Amino acid sequence: MHRLRWIAIVPLVLLLAPPAVAQDAVPTTVVVRAVSNDAKLIQDPVGGARITIEHARTGEVLAEGRQTGDSGSTDRIMRQPRERGATTYDVPGAAQYETTLALTEPTRVRVTAEGPLDYPQATQTASKTVLLVPGEDVTGDGITLTLHGFIVEVLKPSSTGPQPGAELSVRARVRMLCGCPTEPGGMWDANRYTIRAQLLRDGAVVAEAPLAFAGTTNEYAGTVSVPEGGATRLRVMAQDADRINFGAVTRPLSQK
Repeated sequence: MHRLRWIAIVPLVLLLAPPAVAQDAVPTTVVVRAVSNDAKLIQDPVGGARITIEHARTGEVLAEGRQTGDSGSTDRIMRQPRERGATTYDVPGAAQYETTLALTEPTRVRVTAEGPLDYPQATQTASKTVLLVPGEDVTGDGITLTLHGFIVEVLKPSSTGPQPGAELSVRARVRMLCGCPTEPGGMWDANRYTIRAQLLRDGAVVAEAPLAFAGTTNEYAGTVSVPEGGATRLRVMAQDADRINFGAVTRPLSQK
């Protein structure tokens, strides 16, 4: 008897229960900034950075685009002591990516930055996960992602290399990932960096030599003796191990 009574009551309870209501999506603004390690924001002259925001669990892309703007304030980023809660990057014109997400619930997202986009040989990637809450805008300095490395370019020689036994003259340009300049004694002090040219054959280093400041901001030069057997590739490397910045570029060489 009691069992029959419960069977009759359960449908009534379900009927009286309030229907589930879908949560309305709430616009939520998110700012993301990609920063060059030990330097400034990844800016337009180096191609900016590609920013992707995806759902951390499903991988669904919620937003993507390019960070645009300039490198930010040198004083705030590089000179002034940083105090907790103080603004570092959020100044007029400073590079950023801004989007508005439609969130229905607290959502863990993965934010990824890739750049500088105009220099594929120097492009690096960084990501982090963040819990976003509907209606709680993330603005100001925003979510920051740090990219480590240097932009390294070979200015000389062209693809033609010298014969074995000759001296190969090498000239290279080295900048921070934001495009910020390097030179001895400067804000980005080249005295801290190791810059060298390497000759390779069959993937192995067969000769190398240091490159010294060439008298022009960002430029470094030197000569490498080409060994017997020659070389098929030239690699220029820049290193600052203390600050975890490394950069390299490789160029094929053909014999004259």
